[in-house]
Amino acid sequence: MASENRRWNRFSDGSFAKVMSLPAYLRMVMEFHDHLDAHHSIEEVYVFPVLAQKMPNFADNERHKNSHKVIHSGLDKLKDLVAGWKAEPTTFSPDTLRSCLDEFKTPLFKHLSEEVRDLSGENLKKYYTLEEVDRLPM
Repeated sequence: MASENRRWNRFSDGSFAKVMSLPAYLRMVMEFHDHLDAHHSIEEVYVFPVLAQKMPNFADNERHKNSHKVIHSGLDKLKDLVAGWKAEPTTFSPDTLRSCLDEFKTPLFKHLSEEVRDLSGENLKKYYTLEEVDRLPM
């Protein structure tokens, strides 16, 4: 997925037209949307509630879930834009797409860094024994 993410992002300037059609590109953008949405849904339903029992940053209305809300606001806007461009391809605007992506890029990458830090072995040692980590649903 990482190389595909770079691909749709790199092509957001409109250069995708050299190698694929607009409908194919929009499908790629929606695959990114759908993968990230599914990933966050799984985290919020199955992982965060377990982590929140010992790690406050994963609780409702705390850092990680709040980050998801900000990111999903951007993803919702992206989905609406793509739906409009699918219905009226002549309205596609690389500048509008880039602006939308840029709106949630910083919160997304900040969130990813925070998750990596909070789920690092060193940080987990503050909250869990090794046996407890082995039983986490991940």
